[in-house]
Amino acid sequence: MAGLGALARKLFGSANDRKIKQLRTTVDQINALEGELQALSDEELRARTETFRKELADGKSLDDLLAPAFATVREAARRVLGQRHYDVQMIGGMVLNSGEIAEMRTGEGKTLVATLAVYLNALTGKGVHVVTVNDYLASRDSEWMGRIYRFLGLTVGVIVHGLSDEERRVAYAADVTYGTNNEFGFDYLRDNMKYDPGSMVQRGHYFAIVDEVDSILIDEARTPLIISGPLEDRSEFYNTVDAFIPNLVEEDYELDEKQRSATFTEVGNEKLDNLLREANLLKGDSLYDVENVSVVHHLQQALKAHKLFQRDRDYIVRGGEVVIIDEFTGRMMPGRRFSEGLHQALEAKEHVSIQPENQTLASITFQNYFRLYDKLAGMTGTASTEAEEFADIYGLEVVEIPTNLPVKRVDDDDEVYRTVEEKYNAIVELIDDCKSRGQPILVGTTSIEKSELLAERLKKAGYKQVDVTDPDAFRPLAENPSDSRKAKIFAVLNARYHEQEASIIAQAGLPGAVTIATNMAGRGTDIQLGGNVEMRIEKELGDLPEGEERSAKEVEIKADIERLKQKALEAGGLYVIGTERHESRRIDNQLRGRSGRQGDPGHSRFFLSLQDDLMRIFGSDRMDGMLQKLGLQEGEAIVHPWINKALAKAQQKVEARNFDIRKNLLKFDDVMNDQRKVVFDQRIELMQGSAVTETVNEMRHDVIDDLVSRHIPEKAYPEQWDVEGLQQEVRNILNLDLPVSDWAKEEGIADEEVKERLTKQANSIMARKVADYGDSVMQQVEKAVLLQTLDHLWREHLANLDHLRSVIGFRGYAQRDPLQEYKTEAFTLFEAMLANLRQATTAQLMRLELVREPAPQMPGEEDLPPMEAHHVNASTGVDEIAQQAGATLASSAERDPEKPETWGKIGRNEQCPCGSGKKFKHCHGALA
Repeated sequence: MAGLGALARKLFGSANDRKIKQLRTTVDQINALEGELQALSDEELRARTETFRKELADGKSLDDLLAPAFATVREAARRVLGQRHYDVQMIGGMVLNSGEIAEMRTGEGKTLVATLAVYLNALTGKGVHVVTVNDYLASRDSEWMGRIYRFLGLTVGVIVHGLSDEERRVAYAADVTYGTNNEFGFDYLRDNMKYDPGSMVQRGHYFAIVDEVDSILIDEARTPLIISGPLEDRSEFYNTVDAFIPNLVEEDYELDEKQRSATFTEVGNEKLDNLLREANLLKGDSLYDVENVSVVHHLQQALKAHKLFQRDRDYIVRGGEVVIIDEFTGRMMPGRRFSEGLHQALEAKEHVSIQPENQTLASITFQNYFRLYDKLAGMTGTASTEAEEFADIYGLEVVEIPTNLPVKRVDDDDEVYRTVEEKYNAIVELIDDCKSRGQPILVGTTSIEKSELLAERLKKAGYKQVDVTDPDAFRPLAENPSDSRKAKIFAVLNARYHEQEASIIAQAGLPGAVTIATNMAGRGTDIQLGGNVEMRIEKELGDLPEGEERSAKEVEIKADIERLKQKALEAGGLYVIGTERHESRRIDNQLRGRSGRQGDPGHSRFFLSLQDDLMRIFGSDRMDGMLQKLGLQEGEAIVHPWINKALAKAQQKVEARNFDIRKNLLKFDDVMNDQRKVVFDQRIELMQGSAVTETVNEMRHDVIDDLVSRHIPEKAYPEQWDVEGLQQEVRNILNLDLPVSDWAKEEGIADEEVKERLTKQANSIMARKVADYGDSVMQQVEKAVLLQTLDHLWREHLANLDHLRSVIGFRGYAQRDPLQEYKTEAFTLFEAMLANLRQATTAQLMRLELVREPAPQMPGEEDLPPMEAHHVNASTGVDEIAQQAGATLASSAERDPEKPETWGKIGRNEQCPCGSGKKFKHCHGALA
């Protein structure tokens, strides 16, 4: 069958070939416009932008404008940057515009390709986002490619770390916005924590082009973006839970010290059920009801703290703090804390001050963030190996773009040695050999540790390591490549200095240069043989003004680079050495792709040993024995295409396994994402609405209906009603002291009559507040209370979902699908959150009293009395609500610490006026 497929491809071409052939017809149309556009003046070329926008407004589609728009960008690039798009770059631009991934080899000019699709889509005025892997590339590309956009009359913004909200808003309002995946994602989360639509910075998600799309959408997508903050003080809860553990005996729990896990037995669960019920910490009928998921989580952490973690082995208590001890080095790690409440459990166990636990305020995975865009596209040198994942998760098709010039690089078969020692000896020998010919060498390693190991080998062989931050690091090579004494130098790249890395990589094509790099993806700069002209001119002539002297020196630099390039070409071009195979073929291809750019010659070879991670997984014991039987001598390598095929299959298996893990994680995250979208959309709707009175009224009526139906069963006689419970809850939630017990004695009364009376009383209270404080103030207060209560409960809900997810896997032991169980339980929790939202919002508003207070007169201002807010429950952060409603709290200057009668109303989370430094609720407020 495989043979038939190959024969069919040979006869008809692959699907990719057919697509490229189809796109070439549009390239011909673009080329036909070139002469016409070259005849236009700069102003006439710029005016085409407004013409295109008018045509779009008149009903033309982007596809209708593609050929003339692409031709316009090509001409602008030629005039502004001195770079003319190749035909294959035009094809890449069309692939991006159609919302697909353009796989283009290193050195084919992906940065320039993006300008075509960006310009065309920016004409809509909806904003185009170009996503890069670091701040340096975002800044560089926005300035470099921004010259084309600005020339054509478009605005350009850049989002980097450290910008203010106002600066971000301006950048997002531009036609084209460059930034990193982290900045775009965090801005989205922060926007959904704002309380005013005007303070949001993003304006929508229309079209994004992701550079190094495999790195961002696959490698980095394993870790979600999280904004966290400290939880409220819950030390009493941790201490209460901690007190249960000493009551347990050995039959109540099971320990697995090897796996570092501790679980309660059935007997233990029963005992805890009773203890929790007595402490009034249990909701529902059972400990394992979904409402108790957080309590169960903290009980398990307390059990771990007592039974698995030993003082002076796993941690020490020093200065009233629990300090972790590193299990590998035995050193203390001050400042580090165990997560998920474990550190708090240890603090409760040791009876020291309990620090607040960090809580997730908002989170999103990159998968779900980038799926927000109406249209998404990407570009990279290596995507085809992950084509299935791109199609399955993002609905993105990968299209391989042919190179502008044929690839001349020679890819040798892998060399496999028995030991790591033999492998490194062979690598150093090859580096010496290349060095003697003046051939530039790039050595790729899989970790920083391995790069340092190789660096030590080279030092023993007489090489000297240069500082990568030194701009003149490779000067000896440029001055005299044949002087072996000076030329025996090498550089090691790491992720600390993006800008310096780019300049070192740009010069790594000098004859005889040796560069060791840990990860070659997303460097953003090509290795150009002989060196990078632009960077060298910038470095050497940066301060020299334009003029004859500068022009003459530029000519000298270009001639010198051409001389060095010829030496490197004669030596065979860039030689790429892989020190081992990565578990992903894509990473290996990224390294290999650095050589042979734009038709240059090049060479690549991977060196492996049976002690490498991938080879051990592959079954090196059998292979080691077989090689010894075959008489493989020390220092000899086995080289055969079959080895390459076997390794490729091993890598495919690892890739497939990693894909399954990511896919499964995404299924769980999609459950939270569906709920996130509902909450975020609802928030924006509430913020943008002028009033939420109708929503608040509905909530109040729903709460009353729920209260009555809980305490008055359907078709029950009045003597069967829970009158006392209803009266108490009406007092607690609605702040109404009503004779519900007297109502129950009335002849012929029914639940509907009770609902009507409660609704009438509650409505009249709210109507009085509106009459007293004014409609506009109450609208602001209602909106602020509703939004802040929603945020508080959403954060609690996120914590509950995290706890649920950490234990849901155990359902698999009962032959139940954990994902299905998670969906069901998460939905139940979400419904409970909405019920709590209705109840908490109603309770806040029914208790809210705004008191008029004379304001200090400002010069030239009228005496307008502001409002002061007093609140019973501060857990939803309602101290802020007063400020949002135009209210001010009583001035602390008027309070005498010695005289509580001067303090007035104090928020429970305020500092106590007595001067103790504690919160009021933990000081004088605790006595109230």
